[in-house]
This record gives sequence, structure tokens and C-alpha cells, in this order.
Amino acid sequence: MPERTDWEEKAKGILRSEMARHSVTYAQLVEKLAKKGIEDNERNLRNKVSRGKFTAGFLLQCLSALGCTSLQLE
Repeated sequence: MPERTDWEEKAKGILRSEMARHSVTYAQLVEKLAKKGIEDNERNLRNKVSRGKFTAGFLLQCLSALGCTSLQLE
């Protein structure tokens, strides 16, 4: 299995920290995504984030669902 890149680890960390900052669980994120018309389930979401292998589009969908309006990269 290919190793995760530093960028994938960074994306994973950003998503997890935003979930924590907004006090949102994976189950709650699934609900928030569903309200935006994005269907997934908690298990798939948890696995996707854990692997750190997801698209930029998926990251943006999640950040939007969390209500993020800005992002600090450094």
C-alpha cells in the first residue's frame, strides 16, 4: 500500500482539527453533509479520513458542511 504524503497528512489533520474546533463527530458530519446533498455513512467517512486519501473536493465539502469560512494553513 502506498504511503501517505505529507500533504495528505496535512489535509487529514486540517479536517480533524476543524471537526474538533466545531465539536462535530463523524456521525454529525454525515448529517451535515446530507443536508448539502452529499450522501455517505459514518463508517465510510471515518475510514476515508483515517486513511487520509480523499480529494480536495471532499475536503472542501466537509469544511463547508462544518461552516468554515476561513482556513489557517500555517
